[in-house]
Amino acid sequence: MKTTWNRLVQTLKGRSSTALPETGTEPVLDADLQEGAAAADTAPAAPLNWAYLLPTARTVRWLAAGTVVAAAGWMVVRNPPVQHMAQGELGVRLNQFTGSVSLWRDGSVWVVPGLHTLRVFSLRDQSYRPEAMRQATGSAPLQSVEGLSLGLDLSVRYALDPNSPAVRGGNLPDNVGADIVEPAVQGLVYKVFARYTVREIFSSKRAEIAQTIETELRARLAADGVTLRSVQIGKVDLPAEYRRGMDSLLAEELASEKMRYTLELKDKRVKENELDATAEKVRREVAAEAAAREQVIAAKAQEEAMKHVLPFKQRQIEQRQLEAEAERVARVKAAEGAAQARRIEAAGEAEARQKLAEAEAYRMDRIGKVNAEQMAREGALVTKHPLLIQKTLADKLSDKIQVIIAPPPTNGDFIGAALLGGQRNAQAGAAQAAAAADDATATTTEQ
Repeated sequence: MKTTWNRLVQTLKGRSSTALPETGTEPVLDADLQEGAAAADTAPAAPLNWAYLLPTARTVRWLAAGTVVAAAGWMVVRNPPVQHMAQGELGVRLNQFTGSVSLWRDGSVWVVPGLHTLRVFSLRDQSYRPEAMRQATGSAPLQSVEGLSLGLDLSVRYALDPNSPAVRGGNLPDNVGADIVEPAVQGLVYKVFARYTVREIFSSKRAEIAQTIETELRARLAADGVTLRSVQIGKVDLPAEYRRGMDSLLAEELASEKMRYTLELKDKRVKENELDATAEKVRREVAAEAAAREQVIAAKAQEEAMKHVLPFKQRQIEQRQLEAEAERVARVKAAEGAAQARRIEAAGEAEARQKLAEAEAYRMDRIGKVNAEQMAREGALVTKHPLLIQKTLADKLSDKIQVIIAPPPTNGDFIGAALLGGQRNAQAGAAQAAAAADDATATTTEQ
């Protein structure tokens, strides 16, 4: 134990512990340890000395430094030195040593733990709706001047004013709505509603009450750095008995109001009928006067028109006579032209027929001469070549007769010579053809 205690003291004082023995040498021990070792030579093995298991001074220093770094990191994580301000938020940083206050808007704020404290407030519009006064049977209903309980749906919209002295001085509570707005609203609303009757609150004075609450509440909240946006009064919850009485009263008032409007309507209908009758009378008189004036004007216009119509009619008659005379002359001229055209057409037609007759006679004469010359040439050709008659006959009969049965000639002539009468028939035919050609020539010459 004594050896262990000495080693701990040396470690805490920062002195180096006993050097470890080099390799291959025996460790040098303290006097007590040397004595224990000497005794161990003669005595049995002593138990293990736990002093050698304690850390050295260097290890202790490293452990202390690591502990300090870990503690500092834990403090930084637990209390970050830089905090971010979101859009629409206001940060009030207080220096605990100097007491100075600084405002921060969107961005990052350097907050040193132990030196600075930061409070964050929202600059967005917020609303407060007291639930205790919404029902006439609620926990804290409003009281009218008659002492009747009634409920009110009230909505107050507000926001912090970053330029107010209360905000710049950092004097705002953590919960602005519960510590500033709610007491101000309740203290003012109960006092204002106690000045009016239930009927005025329900119907006629609602806008005035809202204006009064907004004006007084704006001044109260402005002193605490809160800007009032608007005050809205919604549903008014009346007591059940008062509501029933008001319903019956409203029904009677509506009935009397309806009767009054009915009488006024009937009176207006009577006046309307009178006015309609008067208007109809005036309309008829005006219509009769207008019709009479119209007839007079029409008669004058007709008389005036006749002064112009009669000369116009006379000119129309003269124009029609001239048109008839012109039409007659035109018809005569057209008839004369048609007769002359017909005469010209007849003369032309007679001349054309004469020309056609001369042309036909010339054509017949020419055709006769051509036929006579053709027959003369054909007669001479047949006389010179009698077999042409047989060939011509065969050509003409080729499309009508497919088979001709005739005895073959003995002299070796054409197979159809027997059918045509032989050589004599051919000569006789040639002579007749020549005679016919002479007759045709003679006849043409006589003509």
